[in-house]
Amino acid sequence: MKAHYLGHVVFYVKDLQRALVFYRDLLGFKEAGRIFNGAAAALTSGRTHHELLLIQVGDAPGPPTGRRRGLYHIGIKVGDSLDELRAAKRELEQAGVTIDGMSDHTVSQSLYLHDPDGNEVEVYVDADESLWKNDPAAVVSPIKPLRL
Repeated sequence: MKAHYLGHVVFYVKDLQRALVFYRDLLGFKEAGRIFNGAAAALTSGRTHHELLLIQVGDAPGPPTGRRRGLYHIGIKVGDSLDELRAAKRELEQAGVTIDGMSDHTVSQSLYLHDPDGNEVEVYVDADESLWKNDPAAVVSPIKPLRL
């Protein structure tokens, strides 16, 4: 067996509408449809039928903080240039989203933030793919601070 790509991520969320404001309205995913009597929404970037499914669970316990087993974060590509990442940063900040960190991973440059339910989200742009195609070890280059 060979994995082709990561197909989708499913998040349990406290408030579906609040999560949709973040993922659909701010990050730009398109709502593909609802299931579970409207308590869940499938979202897509257009790459496939859905990359994200949000299921409302109300006041169930949220994610623990700090180091733990389980999901660390999801990455959402928003372009291929630092100008696109700068624009994303401005838009996030204008929407009141706190940027928790910024990193240069050599093969990509990233902003780190949290969604309304406390899940960590990496918003990133890719560097030229020749960097990792010519040197696969570039993927594990030391992380450097990013200044935008």
